[in-house]
Amino acid sequence: MAAAVEKTGSPMLNRLTVVLLGTLPVIGGCSEGHVRFPVTENAQKALPENIHVIRLDATNIRSFEQPAEPHQATPLPSDGGWDYRIGTGDILGITVFDHPELLLTGGGEAQGESGFRVQADGTVAFPYVGAVKAKGRAPEAVREELRTRLAAFVPEPQVDVRVMAFNSQAVSVTGEVRTPNRQPLTTVGLTLLDAVNAAGGLTETADARRVTVRRGGRSYPVDLEGFLSAGLGSNNPVLRPGDIVTVPRRLAREAYLLGEIVKPAAVDLSTEPLTLTQALSRQGGILERRADARGVFVFRANGGAGMKVFQLDARSPTALLLGTRFLLQPGDVVYVTRAPLSRWNDTISDLLPSVGITSSLDRLGTD
Repeated sequence: MAAAVEKTGSPMLNRLTVVLLGTLPVIGGCSEGHVRFPVTENAQKALPENIHVIRLDATNIRSFEQPAEPHQATPLPSDGGWDYRIGTGDILGITVFDHPELLLTGGGEAQGESGFRVQADGTVAFPYVGAVKAKGRAPEAVREELRTRLAAFVPEPQVDVRVMAFNSQAVSVTGEVRTPNRQPLTTVGLTLLDAVNAAGGLTETADARRVTVRRGGRSYPVDLEGFLSAGLGSNNPVLRPGDIVTVPRRLAREAYLLGEIVKPAAVDLSTEPLTLTQALSRQGGILERRADARGVFVFRANGGAGMKVFQLDARSPTALLLGTRFLLQPGDVVYVTRAPLSRWNDTISDLLPSVGITSSLDRLGTD
């Protein structure tokens, strides 16, 4: 090709032209080291069959507005409402109105608690009537039995039974909460959110979407964030005796921004969903003088079926609005290609040392 160059003008210009033409193939090979992906539909026809290019427009953007992992209802079985049942170790307060002689202290006194302790056999001992079964029963059921049995000694007795110390049943809250603890269950149902709040609330690194409740030897996932932000009532279950709540640490779930972007970096999607436009703007946007606005790509693995490539032509404000509706997924790679003029300018920049050498040769030739 160099031999075909017309030898006109100064010897220095002719020599520079020959150097440029001789060097371009080498520089062209070096420029292939940059990631390049065809931006036109015709050029994309030559791509392998397992690469599926999807051009984002107003007709299909709705399909990409939903997060990759929508909130799901928990499989944790729901037993309806909460009905407290007395257990071993509970302290009961038992009052018979207008009969102060029956206000005796029971087994709780030795522990500094006034009341009747439920013994290991599940009973409490009360004057006149003796042992009364309490374990596994509601306070109302114990009250009714006492009233019936006391009627033989006290005319029309009025009895009140309440739990003064809840010692028999509890849940544990562990993991990414500020004060992991053991919480007693009372006559008021304890929900998952209440238990987390009673443990000081979530830490900054907690993953509220992947809470687990261990019950009966099995662990159930509970998306607590689904209750907080999406209103899934089943994801704030009432806890049962022996439940163990574990809040895990949030793991980074990243998408990667590369290419002609002001600040290429990984962005974390674990704390909040991010759209394509949000991610780009947080990293300073695209490099206006270097980027090819036609080539804003999102590369996404398509399981075992190859790769999906989403293309946004960002030359118009309408396209930028489409980008505000395209949600990124963990593992996505956003790549902004270089403009052809930018590649040419880089090539010229790489040639500058050769131009300097040519000028030095010309000066040597005239000396």
